[in-house]
Amino acid sequence: MATPPLGNLVRLEPLPINLLPAHPAFDEITPNRRSSVDSHTGNRPSLVLFLKEALEQATSFVDDVLPETFKEDGNQKTSAPATAKVETLRRQISGQDIAAIPWQASPISRKPPGAIVASGEAWFARRSRHANRSEEGTAAFGEFERGLMDNPSEAERQYTPDVLDARKVLDWDEQIATVTHGMTWDFSQIRMSIYEMYHHIPWPLGNRAFSIVVITAKTGPSSFIVVRIPVDITTLPLAFYSNGRHAREGDATQKKNIVAGQYVSIERLRVLPDENIEWIMAVSSDAKGSLPMSVQKMALPGEIAKDVGLCIKWIGQRRKEAESTG
Repeated sequence: MATPPLGNLVRLEPLPINLLPAHPAFDEITPNRRSSVDSHTGNRPSLVLFLKEALEQATSFVDDVLPETFKEDGNQKTSAPATAKVETLRRQISGQDIAAIPWQASPISRKPPGAIVASGEAWFARRSRHANRSEEGTAAFGEFERGLMDNPSEAERQYTPDVLDARKVLDWDEQIATVTHGMTWDFSQIRMSIYEMYHHIPWPLGNRAFSIVVITAKTGPSSFIVVRIPVDITTLPLAFYSNGRHAREGDATQKKNIVAGQYVSIERLRVLPDENIEWIMAVSSDAKGSLPMSVQKMALPGEIAKDVGLCIKWIGQRRKEAESTG
Protein backbone atom coordinates (compact mmCIF):
# COMPACT_ATOMS: atom_id res chain seq x y z
CA MET A 1 0.00 0.00 0.00
CA ALA A 2 1.34 3.43 -0.96
CA THR A 3 2.21 5.81 1.85
CA PRO A 4 -0.51 8.49 2.14
CA PRO A 5 0.69 11.87 0.83
CA LEU A 6 1.64 14.76 3.09
CA GLY A 7 0.05 18.19 2.73
CA ASN A 8 1.81 21.55 2.57
CA LEU A 9 -0.24 23.60 5.07
CA VAL A 10 -0.38 21.56 8.29
CA ARG A 11 3.35 21.65 8.81
CA LEU A 12 5.86 22.85 11.42
CA GLU A 13 7.10 25.69 9.21
CA PRO A 14 5.04 28.80 10.14
CA LEU A 15 2.62 30.08 7.52
CA PRO A 16 3.48 33.53 6.19
CA ILE A 17 0.64 35.93 6.80
CA ASN A 18 -0.02 36.36 3.07
CA LEU A 19 -1.18 32.74 2.88
CA LEU A 20 -4.09 33.43 5.22
CA PRO A 21 -7.51 34.46 3.89
CA ALA A 22 -8.28 38.17 3.86
CA HIS A 23 -9.17 39.85 7.15
CA PRO A 24 -9.75 43.55 7.96
CA ALA A 25 -6.95 43.44 10.55
CA PHE A 26 -4.43 42.74 7.81
CA ASP A 27 -5.15 46.17 6.33
CA GLU A 28 -3.51 47.66 9.43
CA ILE A 29 -0.11 46.29 8.44
CA THR A 30 1.67 49.42 7.25
CA PRO A 31 3.83 49.25 4.10
CA ASN A 32 7.08 49.83 6.01
CA ARG A 33 6.29 46.86 8.26
CA ARG A 34 5.46 44.44 5.46
CA SER A 35 8.02 41.75 4.87
CA SER A 36 8.81 40.35 1.45
CA VAL A 37 6.51 37.39 2.12
CA ASP A 38 3.43 39.27 3.29
CA SER A 39 3.27 42.15 0.83
CA HIS A 40 1.34 40.38 -1.94
CA THR A 41 -2.15 40.64 -0.47
CA GLY A 42 -3.75 40.05 -3.85
CA ASN A 43 -2.56 36.42 -3.83
CA ARG A 44 -4.37 35.43 -0.66
CA PRO A 45 -6.39 32.20 -0.87
CA SER A 46 -10.13 32.37 -0.50
CA LEU A 47 -11.52 31.50 2.92
CA VAL A 48 -13.33 28.43 1.58
CA LEU A 49 -10.21 27.11 -0.18
CA PHE A 50 -8.03 27.62 2.89
CA LEU A 51 -10.49 25.86 5.21
CA LYS A 52 -10.97 23.01 2.75
CA GLU A 53 -7.24 22.41 2.30
CA ALA A 54 -6.33 22.70 5.98
CA LEU A 55 -9.17 20.50 7.23
CA GLU A 56 -8.72 17.84 4.55
CA GLN A 57 -4.94 17.70 5.09
CA ALA A 58 -5.35 17.43 8.87
CA THR A 59 -8.06 14.76 8.62
CA SER A 60 -6.00 12.72 6.17
CA PHE A 61 -2.98 12.95 8.45
CA VAL A 62 -4.68 11.49 11.55
CA ASP A 63 -6.97 9.07 9.67
CA ASP A 64 -4.52 7.75 7.05
CA VAL A 65 -0.91 8.87 7.58
CA LEU A 66 -0.73 8.25 11.32
CA PRO A 67 -2.07 4.65 11.37
CA GLU A 68 0.07 3.68 8.36
CA THR A 69 3.40 5.28 9.27
CA PHE A 70 3.67 6.00 13.02
CA LYS A 71 5.31 3.46 15.33
CA GLU A 72 3.99 2.61 18.77
CA ASP A 73 6.30 3.30 21.71
CA GLY A 74 5.23 0.01 23.28
CA ASN A 75 4.22 0.81 26.82
CA GLN A 76 0.82 2.30 27.56
CA LYS A 77 0.89 5.13 30.05
CA THR A 78 -1.43 6.06 32.89
CA SER A 79 -2.65 9.63 33.21
CA ALA A 80 -4.59 10.05 36.44
CA PRO A 81 -7.36 10.75 37.09
CA ALA A 82 -8.28 9.45 33.63
CA THR A 83 -9.11 5.73 33.74
CA ALA A 84 -8.11 5.26 30.10
CA LYS A 85 -4.63 4.09 29.20
CA VAL A 86 -2.65 6.32 26.85
CA GLU A 87 -0.73 4.87 23.93
CA THR A 88 2.09 7.01 22.52
CA LEU A 89 3.44 6.85 18.97
CA ARG A 90 6.07 8.63 16.94
CA ARG A 91 7.42 9.24 13.47
CA GLN A 92 10.44 11.13 12.20
CA ILE A 93 9.36 12.59 8.86
CA SER A 94 12.61 12.87 6.94
CA GLY A 95 13.85 15.90 5.14
CA GLN A 96 13.52 13.91 1.93
CA ASP A 97 9.82 13.32 2.62
CA ILE A 98 9.34 17.02 3.46
CA ALA A 99 11.10 18.03 0.23
CA ALA A 100 8.81 15.68 -1.76
CA ILE A 101 5.68 17.55 -0.63
CA PRO A 102 4.19 19.47 -3.60
CA TRP A 103 4.76 22.80 -1.87
CA GLN A 104 4.22 24.99 -4.91
CA ALA A 105 2.05 22.63 -6.96
CA SER A 106 -0.69 22.41 -4.31
CA PRO A 107 -3.97 24.39 -4.48
CA ILE A 108 -2.41 26.88 -2.05
CA SER A 109 1.16 27.34 -3.21
CA ARG A 110 3.89 28.10 -0.68
CA LYS A 111 7.67 28.27 -0.69
CA PRO A 112 9.47 25.11 0.50
CA PRO A 113 11.05 25.63 3.95
CA GLY A 114 14.80 25.25 3.78
CA ALA A 115 15.57 24.53 7.45
CA ILE A 116 12.87 21.89 7.91
CA VAL A 117 13.73 20.22 4.61
CA ALA A 118 17.21 19.76 6.07
CA SER A 119 16.14 18.45 9.49
CA GLY A 120 12.71 16.90 8.89
CA GLU A 121 9.84 16.94 11.40
CA ALA A 122 9.72 14.90 14.61
CA TRP A 123 6.07 13.95 15.24
CA PHE A 124 4.65 12.45 18.41
CA ALA A 125 1.12 11.23 18.96
CA ARG A 126 -1.11 9.78 21.63
CA ARG A 127 -4.22 7.67 21.41
CA SER A 128 -6.68 6.89 24.18
CA ARG A 129 -10.14 5.36 24.43
CA HIS A 130 -12.60 6.66 26.98
CA ALA A 131 -15.92 5.36 28.26
CA ASN A 132 -18.60 7.64 26.86
CA ARG A 133 -20.04 8.47 30.26
CA SER A 134 -20.40 11.58 32.38
CA GLU A 135 -18.61 10.24 35.43
CA GLU A 136 -15.35 10.44 37.33
CA GLY A 137 -12.29 9.38 35.37
CA THR A 138 -13.87 9.83 31.97
CA ALA A 139 -16.29 12.11 30.08
CA ALA A 140 -19.24 11.98 27.74
CA PHE A 141 -18.76 13.06 24.13
CA GLY A 142 -20.76 16.24 24.72
CA GLU A 143 -18.40 17.21 27.53
CA PHE A 144 -15.37 16.71 25.31
CA GLU A 145 -17.08 18.72 22.59
CA ARG A 146 -17.97 21.65 24.84
CA GLY A 147 -14.53 21.61 26.39
CA LEU A 148 -12.20 20.98 23.46
CA MET A 149 -14.05 22.10 20.33
CA ASP A 150 -15.95 25.21 21.41
CA ASN A 151 -12.83 27.10 22.58
CA PRO A 152 -9.80 24.81 22.60
CA SER A 153 -7.20 27.51 23.28
CA GLU A 154 -8.95 28.84 26.37
CA ALA A 155 -9.57 25.27 27.51
CA GLU A 156 -5.86 24.53 27.18
CA ARG A 157 -5.08 27.58 29.30
CA GLN A 158 -7.47 26.44 32.00
CA TYR A 159 -6.38 22.82 32.30
CA THR A 160 -2.64 23.15 31.58
CA PRO A 161 -0.70 24.70 34.50
CA ASP A 162 2.20 25.88 32.32
CA VAL A 163 -0.02 27.86 29.92
CA LEU A 164 -0.08 31.39 31.31
CA ASP A 165 -2.13 33.09 28.61
CA ALA A 166 -4.28 32.24 25.60
CA ARG A 167 -4.64 35.54 23.80
CA LYS A 168 -7.09 35.75 20.92
CA VAL A 169 -5.78 37.96 18.13
CA LEU A 170 -8.63 37.73 15.61
CA ASP A 171 -11.15 35.35 14.07
CA TRP A 172 -12.99 34.68 10.83
CA ASP A 173 -16.22 33.38 12.39
CA GLU A 174 -18.57 35.93 10.80
CA GLN A 175 -16.99 35.47 7.39
CA ILE A 176 -17.18 31.69 7.69
CA ALA A 177 -20.89 31.83 8.55
CA THR A 178 -21.46 33.88 5.39
CA VAL A 179 -19.37 31.95 2.87
CA THR A 180 -20.38 28.47 4.05
CA HIS A 181 -24.11 29.18 4.31
CA GLY A 182 -25.98 26.60 2.25
CA MET A 183 -22.85 24.61 1.40
CA THR A 184 -22.93 20.82 1.41
CA TRP A 185 -19.63 19.77 2.89
CA ASP A 186 -17.94 17.11 5.01
CA PHE A 187 -17.38 19.69 7.76
CA SER A 188 -19.78 21.81 9.81
CA GLN A 189 -19.70 24.29 12.69
CA ILE A 190 -16.35 25.54 11.39
CA ARG A 191 -14.46 28.22 13.27
CA MET A 192 -11.04 29.75 12.62
CA SER A 193 -8.98 32.17 14.67
CA ILE A 194 -5.44 33.23 15.50
CA TYR A 195 -4.21 32.79 19.07
CA GLU A 196 -0.96 33.48 20.87
CA MET A 197 -0.22 30.87 23.54
CA TYR A 198 2.16 31.96 26.30
CA HIS A 199 3.90 29.08 28.11
CA HIS A 200 5.97 29.07 31.30
CA ILE A 201 9.33 27.31 30.96
CA PRO A 202 11.33 26.62 34.13
CA TRP A 203 14.40 28.75 34.86
CA PRO A 204 17.02 29.23 33.47
CA LEU A 205 15.14 28.98 30.17
CA GLY A 206 12.84 31.77 28.99
CA ASN A 207 9.09 31.54 28.57
CA ARG A 208 7.75 30.65 25.12
CA ALA A 209 5.11 32.24 22.92
CA PHE A 210 3.47 30.32 20.09
CA SER A 211 1.33 32.02 17.44
CA ILE A 212 -1.13 29.62 15.83
CA VAL A 213 -4.07 29.45 13.46
CA VAL A 214 -6.75 27.40 15.21
CA ILE A 215 -9.44 25.65 13.13
CA THR A 216 -12.23 23.56 14.65
CA ALA A 217 -14.96 21.66 12.85
CA LYS A 218 -17.46 18.87 13.27
CA THR A 219 -16.61 15.96 10.99
CA GLY A 220 -19.83 14.07 11.70
CA PRO A 221 -22.62 13.88 14.29
CA SER A 222 -20.23 12.38 16.87
CA SER A 223 -16.78 13.52 15.79
CA PHE A 224 -14.75 16.70 15.54
CA ILE A 225 -11.25 17.92 14.74
CA VAL A 226 -9.02 20.69 16.10
CA VAL A 227 -6.14 21.91 13.92
CA ARG A 228 -3.35 24.24 15.07
CA ILE A 229 -0.93 25.61 12.49
CA PRO A 230 1.99 27.93 13.31
CA VAL A 231 1.81 31.37 11.69
CA ASP A 232 4.17 34.34 11.45
CA ILE A 233 2.29 37.42 12.74
CA THR A 234 5.31 39.53 13.68
CA THR A 235 4.12 42.37 11.40
CA LEU A 236 0.53 42.36 12.67
CA PRO A 237 -0.30 45.29 15.00
CA LEU A 238 -2.99 43.26 16.80
CA ALA A 239 -0.42 40.69 17.91
CA PHE A 240 0.85 40.95 21.47
CA TYR A 241 3.76 38.59 22.05
CA SER A 242 4.85 38.04 18.47
CA ASN A 243 5.58 41.70 17.70
CA GLY A 244 7.03 42.68 21.09
CA ARG A 245 4.02 44.67 22.31
CA HIS A 246 3.99 42.59 25.50
CA ALA A 247 7.26 44.23 26.60
CA ARG A 248 5.59 47.67 26.56
CA GLU A 249 2.01 46.92 27.57
CA GLY A 250 2.09 43.62 29.46
CA ASP A 251 1.96 42.94 33.18
CA ALA A 252 5.00 41.81 35.17
CA THR A 253 4.67 38.20 34.02
CA GLN A 254 4.07 39.11 30.39
CA LYS A 255 6.99 41.56 30.19
CA LYS A 256 9.55 38.83 30.70
CA ASN A 257 11.89 37.98 27.88
CA ILE A 258 10.30 35.35 25.69
CA VAL A 259 11.37 33.02 22.91
CA ALA A 260 9.09 32.48 19.91
CA GLY A 261 8.55 28.75 19.48
CA GLN A 262 6.44 26.88 16.97
CA TYR A 263 4.21 23.82 16.92
CA VAL A 264 1.65 22.15 14.72
CA SER A 265 -0.97 19.79 16.11
CA ILE A 266 -4.13 17.89 15.22
CA GLU A 267 -6.72 16.53 17.64
CA ARG A 268 -9.40 14.11 16.50
CA LEU A 269 -12.23 12.89 18.72
CA ARG A 270 -14.95 10.49 17.62
CA VAL A 271 -17.42 8.01 19.01
CA LEU A 272 -16.50 4.48 17.89
CA PRO A 273 -18.99 1.74 16.92
CA ASP A 274 -18.65 0.28 20.44
CA GLU A 275 -19.75 3.71 21.81
CA ASN A 276 -16.37 4.43 23.39
CA ILE A 277 -14.60 7.68 22.50
CA GLU A 278 -11.29 7.66 20.65
CA TRP A 279 -9.08 10.69 21.28
CA ILE A 280 -6.04 11.09 19.03
CA MET A 281 -3.57 13.96 19.17
CA ALA A 282 -0.49 14.38 16.98
CA VAL A 283 2.07 17.17 17.37
CA SER A 284 5.40 18.37 16.02
CA SER A 285 7.12 21.20 17.83
CA ASP A 286 10.29 23.19 18.25
CA ALA A 287 10.59 25.26 21.43
CA LYS A 288 13.60 27.05 19.90
CA GLY A 289 16.12 28.90 22.06
CA SER A 290 18.83 26.91 23.83
CA LEU A 291 16.65 23.87 24.59
CA PRO A 292 18.23 21.02 22.58
CA MET A 293 15.90 19.14 20.26
CA SER A 294 17.13 15.87 21.74
CA VAL A 295 15.83 16.94 25.16
CA GLN A 296 12.51 18.03 23.65
CA LYS A 297 12.08 14.65 21.95
CA MET A 298 12.69 12.82 25.21
CA ALA A 299 10.16 14.88 27.15
CA LEU A 300 7.32 15.21 24.67
CA PRO A 301 5.73 11.73 24.84
CA GLY A 302 5.30 12.02 28.60
CA GLU A 303 4.00 15.56 28.36
CA ILE A 304 1.31 14.79 25.82
CA ALA A 305 0.19 11.74 27.79
CA LYS A 306 -0.08 13.86 30.94
CA ASP A 307 -2.45 16.24 29.14
CA VAL A 308 -5.11 13.51 29.02
CA GLY A 309 -5.37 13.38 32.80
CA LEU A 310 -5.24 17.17 33.11
CA CYS A 311 -8.13 17.52 30.68
CA ILE A 312 -10.25 14.79 32.30
CA LYS A 313 -9.69 16.42 35.71
CA TRP A 314 -10.74 19.81 34.31
CA ILE A 315 -13.88 18.39 32.69
CA GLY A 316 -14.75 16.72 35.99
CA GLN A 317 -14.37 20.01 37.84
CA ARG A 318 -16.63 21.77 35.32
CA ARG A 319 -19.20 18.98 35.74
CA LYS A 320 -19.21 19.37 39.53
CA GLU A 321 -19.54 23.15 39.25
CA ALA A 322 -22.49 22.78 36.90
CA GLU A 323 -24.16 20.27 39.22
CA SER A 324 -23.67 22.51 42.27
CA THR A 325 -25.28 25.50 40.55
CA GLY A 326 -28.30 23.46 39.51
